[in-house]
Amino acid sequence: MPHPTTRHQTTIATTQGQHMTKHTVERYTLVAAGVVIVALTAGAFWLSYAHLAEVAGKHGLGGSPVRQWAWPATLDAFIVAGELLMLRAGLRRVTDGWAIAVTATGSVGSIALNVAGVSGTAGAGSVPLLDYVVAAVPPTAALLAFGVLMRQIHQLVDQPAGRPDTVSEQPPGLPTTASAETPEPPAPVVESKPRGGRPAKAPVEELAEIGRTALAEHGKLSRSLLRKAVKDRDLTIGSDRQTEVMDILRPEIEAVAGAGPESG
Repeated sequence: MPHPTTRHQTTIATTQGQHMTKHTVERYTLVAAGVVIVALTAGAFWLSYAHLAEVAGKHGLGGSPVRQWAWPATLDAFIVAGELLMLRAGLRRVTDGWAIAVTATGSVGSIALNVAGVSGTAGAGSVPLLDYVVAAVPPTAALLAFGVLMRQIHQLVDQPAGRPDTVSEQPPGLPTTASAETPEPPAPVVESKPRGGRPAKAPVEELAEIGRTALAEHGKLSRSLLRKAVKDRDLTIGSDRQTEVMDILRPEIEAVAGAGPESG
């Protein structure tokens, strides 16, 4: 009969192997999805660009092929620039309103001009609905594909620095005696400092309490003071969460501000 410690080690090795296999499958699936998304974006972008070039050729630039093919860049370049800025903002875990506005403007403009440039296949007086659909699909597909790509990037950025899927719980019924390879019990997880040294996120209740303490210390509370107080606790707070906390504490902030002149 195998020794209990040997069975325990074998079970742990098997469980870790299953988690490694799951992680590998997820990684290759994500890579394959990324390749498909990039290919879809590139193909849709090219179809949209080529159609806009045809529209430009039919409306004043037909005599200059260079200008005809350069004209769509004045619109699609906004999309490329906005998407790159949104990617940068996603990696920095911030929201760039200008990047979103530029991307949306370029995408909506591209869809509108692709549809408006439909000349029809059944004569000048009759344009089948399907012609408009064909013109609208490429720029719309490019926009949606980029949205999916950004969602995956945000999920990767929001994950902890470590690999949580490789940590497994001890199966029930196994002996609790530590083996020679694990002489010490696992260290407790410190919530305020996750693996990788990245500051932890905190629930809004804890952030509100930190802001309340800063308000009591300084007699006032601004977004910068709130951010500094949160940072001093080795925590992080985003722009949206700052607004939420400030809205929660606004009655207390106004009460302190109103009591200031009277107390003086």
